Amino acid sequence: MNKNISRKQALKQLGNLAIAGMLPVALKAAPTGNTSPKISLTVGHSDQPAPNIVLVIADQMRADACKREGFSLDTTPFLDSLAKSGTWFNKSYCAAPACVPSRTSMMTGRFPNATRVRSNWNIQDATFKADLVDVVKAKGYQTALIGKNHTYLTKQHFDHWVEYNHLSELGNNDPEVKKVNDYLESTHFYFDPNPAPFPAEMQQPARIVTDSMDWISKVTTDKKAPFFLYMSIPEPHNPYQVSEPYYSLFKPDTLPPVSAGKDALPKKGNKWVLHRKMTEMGYPNFEKNIPRIRSNYYGMLRLIDDQMKRFVNFLEEKQLTDNSIIVFVADHGDFAGEYGLIKKGVEVPECLTRIPMIWNGPGISKNANPHEAHVSNIDIMPTICDMLNVNLPEGVQGRSLWPLLSGKTYPRAEFESVIAQQGYGGLHFTNLNEYDPYTQDGTIVKGRTEFDELNTWSQSGTMRMLRKGDWKLVYDMQGTGQLYNLVKDPAEVNNLYGNSECAVKQAELLQDIMTWELRMQDPLPYPRPSAKRKYGFKRDPRNYWTPYKDEPGKAMKDNLK
Repeated sequence: MNKNISRKQALKQLGNLAIAGMLPVALKAAPTGNTSPKISLTVGHSDQPAPNIVLVIADQMRADACKREGFSLDTTPFLDSLAKSGTWFNKSYCAAPACVPSRTSMMTGRFPNATRVRSNWNIQDATFKADLVDVVKAKGYQTALIGKNHTYLTKQHFDHWVEYNHLSELGNNDPEVKKVNDYLESTHFYFDPNPAPFPAEMQQPARIVTDSMDWISKVTTDKKAPFFLYMSIPEPHNPYQVSEPYYSLFKPDTLPPVSAGKDALPKKGNKWVLHRKMTEMGYPNFEKNIPRIRSNYYGMLRLIDDQMKRFVNFLEEKQLTDNSIIVFVADHGDFAGEYGLIKKGVEVPECLTRIPMIWNGPGISKNANPHEAHVSNIDIMPTICDMLNVNLPEGVQGRSLWPLLSGKTYPRAEFESVIAQQGYGGLHFTNLNEYDPYTQDGTIVKGRTEFDELNTWSQSGTMRMLRKGDWKLVYDMQGTGQLYNLVKDPAEVNNLYGNSECAVKQAELLQDIMTWELRMQDPLPYPRPSAKRKYGFKRDPRNYWTPYKDEPGKAMKDNLK
């Protein structure tokens, strides 16, 4: 694929490849060759009927833009109620703040350094033994993907497949749908200062929910097998556009202020300053559009919320809620005006890495307040394995949340922190002279209003982020550190790294991030057995580490006898 093509052209090509079933199949831990080894899963027996599973992912949805987290605008009243009638987390993070790495990690339960998908341009490099779709298929589920894909998955993985991207529903020749597609194409992935010129029921979230309800109605007529629905909503990702009444719901002059403006960029660092500069090159005078962009973004949230209410009401009418688990999550967040920026791209701020995570359904505890655990979207896959009594596939790195969700005892130390990754490696690119954004990267197109925020400058280097309680540590491959107290400094502008008053906390978090870094090393491939020798591989069935920390010392007492 030509690296100089525009983002819109790239997504169109990827969509066409997916439709044709031509995207390369994931290696599945086969480092050479084009064939995948046969998947082997250990599936246990359960006397309980397997629940239906609905995994809903919204693209670029911030965790904090909702009433349950104290936001002043009522953007997601239904999701707030769904969260409080189930279990929700306010310290949940994506594996990486970019679409393909995050989604690939969610489906495989493996960090980007293990999947080898560290950027949106590494789809075909996904490496794993078995993913979430393999797990539910092994349990006899009927499967569907309806919505945005943007991973290594193809239609061959599912029983049913209806694909959308940010600018279209693929393969639908309906004239009214084509009008919507043409309109979305005209936005150049940016925004519309006016209401979208079609009714809200033609917006993609509404049509995705309709498609989902139609499929569920068909597969539940005989009730012979449970279903797994991967409902993937492309919004509230840009282009920031929305129909009435949502366009007028949160007017620009009524929005709460951002926590930090563009004046904070020099404090954040060179990449941040450069990111703003490139955004202005692609979107001239975009500063004046930020209030309307924010207004549209919050309107899109309410649209999604209303459609989720419609979907859950449908499940209730079909008498499916008593045996259906709903998981609502996002792949990453959005600046939405913070730091004078939009979309995503640079580093690992809270507005990009922290994501909503809601679990609701049979067997899941009801908690009005957020769960205290620090969790990741890579934990979703092993949680479902645990719930379905399927042994974790080799190479899975996420931890099961099922004891947390079901109100059982769990090792609290295991969830005292969480980590995220960012960057595809190499040195940081630091200016526009060393690599041309027009001819070499293709992130900006001359003569067009277009800017791809995931680019050579924003994605270069290697960065890790650790969240632990009120504190956050960011560290890169050059030894540059950032330390923030998120209670006192939620905008992350007062870097305390190197501050003598924080030396003890800094040392603690550096130790934690090193421990995480060792856990994140890909265990695949395991040591190969020979005719005479075979190394054992020890792991906790839920991928817990902390209960075993003192095990060697305790065992040594007996071993010395």
